[in-house]
Amino acid sequence: MGKLAVAALRAVLVVVFTGTVFVQAGMVWALVSGKDPEDGSLPLTPLRVVTILGMVSVQVAVVCVGRLVTMVRSGTVFSHAAFRYVDMVIGAIVAASLVWFTVTAINAPGQRDDPGVTVIMAGVGVAILGVALIVLVLRMLLAQAVARDVEATRMRAELDEVI
Repeated sequence: MGKLAVAALRAVLVVVFTGTVFVQAGMVWALVSGKDPEDGSLPLTPLRVVTILGMVSVQVAVVCVGRLVTMVRSGTVFSHAAFRYVDMVIGAIVAASLVWFTVTAINAPGQRDDPGVTVIMAGVGVAILGVALIVLVLRMLLAQAVARDVEATRMRAELDEVI
């Protein structure tokens, strides 16, 4: 992985992490201060709580991806330690989809006149789950690469003994 790609990815991760912290702070402030009363059109308090939880799932994924990028740069990504971070990314994506389905359920009663919006929102939740499945497939590829790396190391050691 090139230095420019790593720097760009790290910059994006920092911006995303910082953005989620600001969104969380805004939501917490709105919950605590009570200065934004609900007008009855949407249940804002549950949406704010769900938003805070959604931002946590994004933050977990960002931190884990950042750690995986560090492992790539140091050449240790093909190890069993990487699985912990990949599993946490998968969990964070699944959590994000559950958060999205919750937002869809909270929003659904207000969409009785146009149920297509709820269907589209549910479709987005399914797409988020699809991303989790893609990362799961990539995890399987990582497992194969780690197994081959372990096998190559073993064969090198045997060859060294023969020589």
